[in-house]
Amino acid sequence: MKRWKMAILGAGNIAQTMARTMAAMPSIECYGVASRNLEKAQRFAQRFGFCKAYGSYEELVQDEAVELIYLATPHSHHYPCAKLCLMHDKPVLCEKAFMVNAAQAEEMIRLSAERKILVAEAIWTRYMPMVETIRRILKDGLIGKPSVLTCNLGYQIADKERLKSPALAGGALLDVGVYTLHFASMFFGDEIERIVSSCVMTDTGVDASNAVTLHYRDGRMAVLNSTMCGMSDRQGIIYGSDGFLIVENCNNFESVSVYDAERNLILMEERPNQITGFEYEVQACISALEKGEIQTEAMPHEEILRMMEWMDECRRQWGISYPCEGV
Repeated sequence: MKRWKMAILGAGNIAQTMARTMAAMPSIECYGVASRNLEKAQRFAQRFGFCKAYGSYEELVQDEAVELIYLATPHSHHYPCAKLCLMHDKPVLCEKAFMVNAAQAEEMIRLSAERKILVAEAIWTRYMPMVETIRRILKDGLIGKPSVLTCNLGYQIADKERLKSPALAGGALLDVGVYTLHFASMFFGDEIERIVSSCVMTDTGVDASNAVTLHYRDGRMAVLNSTMCGMSDRQGIIYGSDGFLIVENCNNFESVSVYDAERNLILMEERPNQITGFEYEVQACISALEKGEIQTEAMPHEEILRMMEWMDECRRQWGISYPCEGV
């Protein structure tokens, strides 16, 4: 089996989760990690068994041996760092939210097409096996005709600097609310006619909590709530004419329970064993690279752009913009 030389750009908390994932994947070699602080990169490399440590992002992308880069910087740095990778012909798996806005996403997708280099979004829920399980339940009609979807996700993380700061494209939407939007898209699709949303602002000028309602052209509705100021049940629920289903943990699907019209539990399926859940997005990138493709099947470029457009519209309604909005 070929072992792909994979590197991580950025050495923060989420990079650590990816490093643990990579180390447990037979198809991946933990090749390199880059930080703007060489000592930090060296400590990271030693801790997680990486071959190389770089004291700058430029050093990483100039290493000809690197075959895939996981981009783990704050939102505000996704655009310049992804562009750096693509301009050096390095396939990149960029952590969610993909970019700060749709204009940046559109440029990255264009560069990917022009240079024939893979660019993918690391929105892990899109790649999980449970997605197909839930879709199968809906297709089989176990809850009848779906009409309403709800999704709630919240954490007590408002004290984190990257989430408080407009300069780092902080706020609940790009960090937490993005999962609720993807939940709606995965199971209700993208044929919406309008978005109605509101938010509560922090004193720094980002959204602390938000509520988003997607109105679908066929009359269905998705009601989505996210916050960085409190813990939520993390449930995604789909209501149908003959019952309903509950997905536990819309941020890392743990199980799906199906209830009939009398609210009796008729089916329950749990997720398969996983390393961390990140392995699915990595394997999707490897599969695409092996086929010579520039996007993943589970999260194609068209869908990446659409999700960014939805979030742009929410922020337009709230009057929130970031200093790093330019292209």
